[in-house]
Amino acid sequence: MRWLASVASAEEIATVLPAVPDILDLKDPSAGALGAWPVPAVARAVRDLRARAAAPLASATVGDLPMEPARVAAAVSEMARTGVDYVKVGLIPSGDPLGCLAELAPLCATGVQVVAVLFADFWPEDVPVAAAKQAGLTGVMLDTAMKGRGLPAHRTADQLRRFVDDARHRGLMTGLAGSLSLTDVPVLAECGADYLGFRGALCGASGRTAAIDPAAVAAVAAAVRAHGTRLRAG
Repeated sequence: MRWLASVASAEEIATVLPAVPDILDLKDPSAGALGAWPVPAVARAVRDLRARAAAPLASATVGDLPMEPARVAAAVSEMARTGVDYVKVGLIPSGDPLGCLAELAPLCATGVQVVAVLFADFWPEDVPVAAAKQAGLTGVMLDTAMKGRGLPAHRTADQLRRFVDDARHRGLMTGLAGSLSLTDVPVLAECGADYLGFRGALCGASGRTAAIDPAAVAAVAAAVRAHGTRLRAG
């Protein structure tokens, strides 16, 4: 089990790097659930990371977009040109989410690694994992759009396990996120996702739009690694 740290600025990247996250997620929490960094800023951050030895992977969001296939595909294409490892795109049931996935298929076929973020507070349990695989996406992440109530408030452990198992069976990378706290880590670790994603927990008691707190980052990193080690040992 690995972990993803959502960072809002280059300064926050520097704060988080000592904790050795597996993925740095470039996201602006003040601009929504999947608020996007400006594309030039993402490109600069990617260049800076590539210049480091043993840098983590990087993902970037494209913003909270309406489910309009051409608009979503254009945003993903533009973000992919920054060289980021993964492009994250949020999918909601309203509009044409399946059309968006179909529109992304040609980009995925060229090697762009797209991760669909599915919001547990918007979707019923039956999320479009099969359609994501058919479109050639790299992975799927279950998250929350409305922050405050964590992912476990929207899905039971069994439901989360089924989501992870379904995606893994289809060969997709999996992630769980959404106002996760340290107390969620033991339960979510048992669900078997490839990644757990954090933002608010990295900011201590100040909330997800506040600056990242190094002590909180260290606590998250320690919790994820401790439970990952225990699972491997078991």
